[in-house]
This record gives sequence, structure tokens and C-alpha cells, in this order.
Amino acid sequence: MIIDVHAHWGPWFFTMDVAEVNLAVMDRYGIDLAVVSATEAVIYDAPSGNRALASVLEGMDRLYGYVTVNPRRLADAERDLREYLPTGRFVGAKIHTDYTRSPVTSPQMREALAMLAELDCPALVHTWDDSVLDLAQACLDLPGLRAIAGHMGATGWRHAIEAARACDRLYLEPCWSHAPAGRFAEVAAAVDARQLLFGTDATLIDPASAFGAVAAAELTGETAERVAWRNAADLFGLKIPPGHGSPPAPPER
Repeated sequence: MIIDVHAHWGPWFFTMDVAEVNLAVMDRYGIDLAVVSATEAVIYDAPSGNRALASVLEGMDRLYGYVTVNPRRLADAERDLREYLPTGRFVGAKIHTDYTRSPVTSPQMREALAMLAELDCPALVHTWDDSVLDLAQACLDLPGLRAIAGHMGATGWRHAIEAARACDRLYLEPCWSHAPAGRFAEVAAAVDARQLLFGTDATLIDPASAFGAVAAAELTGETAERVAWRNAADLFGLKIPPGHGSPPAPPER
């Protein structure tokens, strides 16, 4: 069983791939479930993208959704969260701090995170460099906030270790277009295994990058199972059918 907590649905600005590509990529790498945000919502217009994703998720049992939140349009975000979360097809929120020009420390971002904490809605937040430390501080400041540090800080992945140790409600996932040797192995050895997730950034990035990073860490036993799917299932409240919880074998290339 593999659950990808950082994926996307919809066309990017350089391709016309749509929903069928999500499933094709998942099948290629043995990914059972993915939590996706709409590219339109992340890059262009959050309400329009959320609405489009909602219609797609109705017919796809392997995809769950993030309600994309633009901190500069909080009224729209609150409306979408209250409409889509109760459907059960959306299980969290996605915030891209760069596209929305809303750093984690900005007032509008803190308002958005406070709203998500109140709604008990897990948030996948784009982090880069030392902003992962800011996200950990936000979790400490907002009781109940559960946040995933997207890319686990990317260039600041060593900051992610300090961040995760500071707050057990901060989760880390490894997707990044770069692959420094030993990056995920060092993080996995230094933080609580219950705070580690698997994410790929598909369909923007081929999952091979994230799979390689995790495979190189040589995780075993309960830690491997937690990274592959169990932590994600617990965080999002996903029901895993009996017999589908075995640790995955690495995909053949």
C-alpha cells in the first residue's frame, strides 16, 4: 500500500495532461491512493480549480482532494472548505506560499492556518529553506493545527529536522526536483517515524525522484509502513480495505 500525499490534478502550463494521467502514473509506480490539489486552483484561481476538482473526484475512488486555500481570499476559502470537506472526497487543504505571495509569517497566512486549525483540517503547505521552521512555530502557536511541510523545506531539509522535533503536529514529505544523496535517510533517522509521509509532486515531477530518495533510506519494518501509507491514513482518516496494508515493494524500472 502506498499513499501519495503531495500530488496534483489538471493541466500544467506546459502540458495538457489531465485526470487519466494521474491514474497512469499511479499504476506505473504502484501508488494506491493520492491526495491531489487542482493545478488551476494552485496557480490561477482557487475557487474555480476547487470546483473543477470536486466534479472529478465524484467518479474516482483512488483520488482524494485538497481544498486549495488562497490566504488573500479567505472568504472564498472558508466557503469552499465548508462546502467540500463534508463530502468526504476532500481530506485537507493546500496552500502554496509563493504563488499567493503569502509567507508563513504573513498575517494573512496566519489567519488561514488559524481557520484550518479551527476546522481540524490538515494543511499541506509549500515550504522552502528555513520557512519550515516558521511552519513549526505556527503549529506551536495554533493548538490543533496539523501541517505537512511540502518538500520538507527543499534546500532547508536539515531545518526540517529541527522543525519536526519542535512540534509533533508537523509532518514531512520528501518530494523535490533535486536529489541530494542521503537527504531522506538523514531526516528519517533523526525524527519520529510518525511524522514522515510519502509525497511525489506528481504530475509536475515524475515519482521516480521521491521513490529513489525513500528507497535509498533503506527503511524497514514499521518505519517503512508508516512512510508508505499508515501515517497518511491516520492523518487524513482514510479507511484502508483489509489486506491492503502490506509494505510496498520498490517499483521495477
